[in-house]
Amino acid sequence: MKKIVVGILLISGLLYSYSMDYTRDATCLVRHLKVYENPKWVAKVELRNGKTVFFSSPKSMFEFYHRPGKWYELGVKSEEDFKDIVVTDLTTLKPIDAKGAFFVYGSSVTSPAGDDLPAFSSYESAKEFSKTYHGSRVLNFHEVSSGLIKLINGNI
Repeated sequence: MKKIVVGILLISGLLYSYSMDYTRDATCLVRHLKVYENPKWVAKVELRNGKTVFFSSPKSMFEFYHRPGKWYELGVKSEEDFKDIVVTDLTTLKPIDAKGAFFVYGSSVTSPAGDDLPAFSSYESAKEFSKTYHGSRVLNFHEVSSGLIKLINGNI
């Protein structure tokens, strides 16, 4: 019985794994930085229309997520146009589902985009990082508001 359960978990892990398939030419939509230069911060959004958009950090991805209409040329009108949202776990460097990730606000660690929201696959990892690097809060995906992104960017 244990072998069956382990097999199912392994297969489901393979079916639902994510990748960061960027090239050296991939640039951040928001900040126009080459994403390969800082792989521990890369995020991406796969759109239902087949396009893939890369970001230099989770903060940049959230800027797009909260205002997709700003980039009308991509054909995005609402969240329904997003297929997958993926961020890189800062400690394991593995791509993870952003909606299941935990983000640390207020840490002393910065990304190429400045103050940011490092991503982690588990609450425990995020909490440990937060303690080590003086983070203020651990947030889930839906707790990251456009107001918080504006605050981090110094626009409030």
